[in-house]
Amino acid sequence: MKAQSNAAMIASLVSEASRAAILTVLLDGRFHAAGELAYMARITPQTASFHLAKLVNADVIAVEKQGRHRYYGIRDQEVARVMETLLSIAPPVEIKSLKQSSEDKALRYARTCYDHLAGSLGVQLTDALLRTDLLCEEKEGFAITENGEKLFTDLQIDLNMVKKKRRAFTHKCLDWSERRHHLAGALGNALLERFLELKWVRRLPETRAIQITADGEKGFKEVFSLDIKSL
Repeated sequence: MKAQSNAAMIASLVSEASRAAILTVLLDGRFHAAGELAYMARITPQTASFHLAKLVNADVIAVEKQGRHRYYGIRDQEVARVMETLLSIAPPVEIKSLKQSSEDKALRYARTCYDHLAGSLGVQLTDALLRTDLLCEEKEGFAITENGEKLFTDLQIDLNMVKKKRRAFTHKCLDWSERRHHLAGALGNALLERFLELKWVRRLPETRAIQITADGEKGFKEVFSLDIKSL
């Protein structure tokens, strides 16, 4: 019996440089117009449209229509997880300019990995949650402790609602820049959304980098005993 697999089809999709660039941009967890993706991936709009059609047909990315406009985003957490894993084993990007160096430094310090925090900030936060007995580590992920349940409730995170989401609750995600695990899953997403609401962090345009605010520096220190500085 001949083995059948569609893995080669998916591998061929992400192995093409322009498509890989588009998917990397979409790891910010947001939906973007084709023109935005073309600009950020440094390709022509026609090239972007061609590759987006292939990614949509393969069900790797989703498309939302608003009037005459279409916006594209990664289909779900599993696609983002595969892309982040590929980035973790890929060779470093060659830095050719001061601007590129600054962008790389910002991404490595704090960024979104689809819908949760990553980079140095994501790893430091995960370490703090473990160190202060808010999470405990398990083989496949993390488990929330009694102390953790109290703190997250104090942060006004509804854990019952978070647990009802059709996805892993406290998943381990391998950070491509830190080469260590950070917290992902539904709880990782809930924390990022709460930090955004509290204005501890803010999204930056045209990048996955996350900026930590003065309120964030204070909040991370008071709540998680985490000495975080903004770039």
